[in-house]
Formats: sequence, C-alpha cells, structure tokens
Amino acid sequence: MRRRCYKPLLPRTKVHSVFDFAETALHCGNRNELLTLTHQAQQHATNGELTFESLNLVRPIENVKFPERPLLLPPREMPKRKFHTPAGLAAFFHAIAHVEFVAIYLAWDIVYRFRGLPEEFYRDWLRVADEEAQHFSLLRKKLQTFDTDYGDLPAHSGLWDLAQYTASDLLKRVALVPRNMEAHGLDVTPPLIEKFKQLGDDDAVNILTRILNDEVGHVALGSKWFKIFCAEKNLNSETHYQTLLLNYYAEKGGNLKANFNHELRLAAGFSEKELTWLTALSQP
Repeated sequence: MRRRCYKPLLPRTKVHSVFDFAETALHCGNRNELLTLTHQAQQHATNGELTFESLNLVRPIENVKFPERPLLLPPREMPKRKFHTPAGLAAFFHAIAHVEFVAIYLAWDIVYRFRGLPEEFYRDWLRVADEEAQHFSLLRKKLQTFDTDYGDLPAHSGLWDLAQYTASDLLKRVALVPRNMEAHGLDVTPPLIEKFKQLGDDDAVNILTRILNDEVGHVALGSKWFKIFCAEKNLNSETHYQTLLLNYYAEKGGNLKANFNHELRLAAGFSEKELTWLTALSQP
C-alpha cells in the first residue's frame, strides 16, 4: 500500500501556510491526496486559518511529481477515436479530465512559484485550484459510467510544458496559461455542449456548463492580474500580450486556432482590440 504523503492537519485553531499546502500538493504524486489537500486548503482560507507569508524555499519546477498513471504521450502520438462510440466518449471524458487534473497543478504552481505578491492573488488562484479539483471529480465520475477510470487511458503531455516554459516569468504565466490555454476552452466548450444536447446526455451538458462558467472566471482572473502586473511595469497590457504570444508561437511552433468566442472572451477580460488582433493572427 502506498504510504500517505500528507499527515492530518493540526487542530483547526492553528494557522497554516498556503505555501506548505502548495509544496505538498505539487510534490506528493498521489491523486487522492492532491484533491484532499486542495479542498482542505480552500476551507482553511475560508475560515481564516491560512497564512500567505512566504516561508519555504521554491523547488525547481522539474521536481514536481505527478501520479504514475496515466501514461503521458506527445500529442501527435495520442490515439484517434470516434466521438460517437462508447470507447470514443470514454476517451473524450478522459482527455477532459486530464486537462482539469493538470489545471489543479497549474493553479497550485502559480501560488507556489511566485512569491511576495498580494494576498488576494494567492486567494484567487487557490480558489481556482479548488474549482479545478471539483471539475476533475465530476468528470472522473462521468468517466466511470463508461467502466473507465482516470489513468486507464493515455493522456497528452503538452499541458505541463507550458508551466515549465513560464516558470521564471509571472507575466508569461498569466498570459499563456489562463489567457491562452484556458481561454481556448471558452471557444471549444460551447459547441461540445451543443453536441451533448443533441445526444440527449443531460449529465454531460450540466458538467460541461458548470466547467465553462467557472473557466470564464478563471480566464478573467488571468486578465485581471496580467493588467495589474503590466501596469506595475509601465507596460501596455494589450501590446505586451501580443509580444508574449508571438514569441511563444515563434519558439514552440504551431498557430493560434480560429473561431474565438467573442462574447465569453469579452466577459473574461479580453478587449475588442485584442480579439481583433487574435482573429487576424489565427488560422482555421
């Protein structure tokens, strides 16, 4: 039996550090422990039992530990399956569950890696981590209706690459994770919801709708803090966002995908000018 990597918390009257939670969450490698830690930390924050003072040192991002399963493959090596077969639906929900699972790590890592910031910043991203954990649990339960559990299928390895790419630059992190990767979810999820409506799968519709509503808020937090940090450095947030995005795609290859959901992106803090520029830059 795998030894638990996190000891029970001290009595509820004691104040705990958010960075202690973050360090344990990122270096535990146990799926259930990660979920428990995340929910406990959010509850402690709500109860005023969490401190946001930076005490422990930051380990290199390469030390972050993931569970042994699922097997991670390069995106191009992921098997292709038809959406309208049971195996294809299982693969779809497994892929989405993986996105949400890694999103827990991404939220914890932005808390852990970047120190000396306002308490509000850490509270915001702790809430994001907790909501991503809730999303994962909903998707895992749905996945189990196909006699499949998270980890039974392979998953793509590209999501964490972005965390490593932005590990030393907070502006890059908020620009490229919430305002690029997560923002893409605002574009693709509404059509998926419509597909499941056509299939008569109300459970899937409810789960994806819940996730979409929360993700609008997550991207909005990215927009909020990106603008704050740009202002502190006397940078124009719109032009600096363009620069960071262009540099990223120039270094990593690939292109922005078209068909942006303007309504949701505006609600998540994008400007009309940014959306015009993104639309001109993107490819179908």
